[in-house]
Amino acid sequence: MMKRGMIQIYSGEGHGKSPAALGRAIQTACNGENVVIIQFLKGRGLTDSEFVKRLEPEIKIFRFEKSEEDFRNLSGDRREEEIRNIRNGLSFAKKVLNTGECSLLILDEVLGLIDNEILSVEELKNLLAAKPEEMDIIMTGIALDDKVCVLADEVTRVETMRFKIWQ
Repeated sequence: MMKRGMIQIYSGEGHGKSPAALGRAIQTACNGENVVIIQFLKGRGLTDSEFVKRLEPEIKIFRFEKSEEDFRNLSGDRREEEIRNIRNGLSFAKKVLNTGECSLLILDEVLGLIDNEILSVEELKNLLAAKPEEMDIIMTGIALDDKVCVLADEVTRVETMRFKIWQ
């Protein structure tokens, strides 16, 4: 059993960060606890899936972005609109933290918001400061710097390795 109230980061170039976080969500839900997942920069994400809807009410997934295109490919006006939508998602995360409505909050691809200069490390730090003592938080993303690392109790680096088998 893990210590409660941990802030974890799943980061790295490899595939599997979001699925690992989803695995933790399922474990938490199996213990009769609630999970909130907020996805950022994921295009369509998981929110439209019929399967995901069946996970409710224990696991609720939210996505505030409207575009299904990659954020980096959006035109200036559409990008500004998506930044407003993303900021709404961050405000919702703050509400979840303030109300303590879940045992586990997953901020999927929140580190990408720092890469895209939508969120500063200081803003992330302020958001995390609202965390109730017993709530766990998982943040995912590719890039990670030392200023973000110090905000977490544990950092997991995900790396995809390919081996060529010689015969």
